[in-house]
Amino acid sequence: MGRETRKGNGRRAGEAHENTQPLWRQRDFTVFWGAQTLSVLGDSFALIALPLLVLEATGSVARMGLLTAAGGAAAVLAAVFAGTVVDRVDRRRLLVACDLVRMALYGLIPLVWTFGPHTWLLYTVLPVCEAVGMFFSVGYVTVVRGLVGTGRLTEANGLLNATAAAAGVLGPPCAGLVAAWTGPAAAIAVDAASFAASAACLRWVRLRARAGDDTPAPGRSTVRQDLRTGVAFLYRHPLLRSLTVLLFGFSFLTLGLNDLVIYHLKHDLGHDDGTVGTVLGAGALGTIAGSLLVARIRRLLGFGTAWTGATALCGLACAGLGWVRSVPAVAVLAAAFLAGVSIAGTCSMSLRQEVTPEHLLGRVTSAYWTLQYSAAPAGAALLTWAAEHWGTTPAALTAGATCVLLAVTALTTPIRRA
Repeated sequence: MGRETRKGNGRRAGEAHENTQPLWRQRDFTVFWGAQTLSVLGDSFALIALPLLVLEATGSVARMGLLTAAGGAAAVLAAVFAGTVVDRVDRRRLLVACDLVRMALYGLIPLVWTFGPHTWLLYTVLPVCEAVGMFFSVGYVTVVRGLVGTGRLTEANGLLNATAAAAGVLGPPCAGLVAAWTGPAAAIAVDAASFAASAACLRWVRLRARAGDDTPAPGRSTVRQDLRTGVAFLYRHPLLRSLTVLLFGFSFLTLGLNDLVIYHLKHDLGHDDGTVGTVLGAGALGTIAGSLLVARIRRLLGFGTAWTGATALCGLACAGLGWVRSVPAVAVLAAAFLAGVSIAGTCSMSLRQEVTPEHLLGRVTSAYWTLQYSAAPAGAALLTWAAEHWGTTPAALTAGATCVLLAVTALTTPIRRA
């Protein structure tokens, strides 16, 4: 027993020492950090290439929005089951499997496109990849806390988001150039390769073991019961309840904004794929700024002011996106919008990780995202349909003004005092 006590004390001392080290010096966190940066770099290629493939084949922003809606609907459906799976399986293996599946599916697109455009493939592959991505995302949220502990979540999330955004700055211009030179389908191949690299890195990550009483016994509850457990936790927590309701509206209004920006640049302003990539890459600078500043902003202003101010910034930027006519102005507003999304999103995710018990984190995250995004696919389809029929200016102005209204509404909820 003496040896076991000394071993336990040694482990605790080692963990305490690790917690005092800079995150970039902690091996497992840095490997995970690098894997996600590579993955986001590839995702930034697909973010541009998929809408461009649809626009190239159909010329319709509504069809672009329909593809976004199909992917979003699949993600919402997957979110119902994701928490149950994540809380019951080896999380590292789950993340690796998700990367490998997406590598194979995205790799199909450039292969098939060599024989000509087949938009049906996009409407098949993207929903499946988005569903798999939801399992990855829920697992990702639980893994971060397993890597750094509760006390450094905002710092870790900020670093992950900042370097992901840095990859997002590089990715869109490169994707735009690849799309302009060889076609958008070739840019999808880069995304497939990034998933392979991410899976290889994740195999080297070691996670802290979950306590025995934190690991639910298989078969203890059904998917429906697990979802109800997550929803019940959100409902009982006044702050999370308010955030879920407001983010439901925010996601409905903004999921289709990327399509709207691409359509505005290509259709309204008459620019090429390279310009689209450059603008979205410049916009990602806002995500970097928001991610690097979020921990300091939250400490100085508190959660409520930081979240509400960031959401209002998103609304103001969205309102102006369809109105401005110069490329630099679009880039600046895109950066402002993404900075607000980064600050608000990192704050809300870190809060959820901090207050949720470990054994419930997967199910609560699953319920949170299911509720938050349940209407977002319909919102993306509606926003792009409105832009095609009435123009991007009124569509963006309406969505942005409503986002500002959501921020004002937050002042009447527990968010204000958080």
